[in-house]
Amino acid sequence: MTGNGTGDTEALREEIRRTRVELGETMEALAAKADVKARLKESAGQARERVREQAAQTVAKVRGQAARGAEMARAQAYEKGGLVRAQAYEKGGLVRAQAHEKGELVRRNPVPWAAVAASAVAAVVVVLIVRGRRR
Repeated sequence: MTGNGTGDTEALREEIRRTRVELGETMEALAAKADVKARLKESAGQARERVREQAAQTVAKVRGQAARGAEMARAQAYEKGGLVRAQAYEKGGLVRAQAHEKGELVRRNPVPWAAVAASAVAAVVVVLIVRGRRR
């Protein structure tokens, strides 16, 4: 501390500056938390991405099953020969076609997945509203 009081003044100014910075950060955090529309958009985007990932996994799984089914059909056809071979090959083709059809159905008709995503977002909103009322 100096005799003319400048040390105290500078320390107070520095403390006020730090307090203003902290207050600004707190206000930004509160504004972000209060921006329900942005939070909903973010939640919807995350849900949409999860649905896309699940759809891709389902398509990959169905394709894998179709490939395994086709391979099994080919193996059976090879073992039994002749007519059975032709029938098994057709089964493999049928399984592959069905798998492709299912994959296309998921890609063309995302409404069920969108409904699931919308329901999840609505549930999150309800939980947030209920929690907000309790406080």
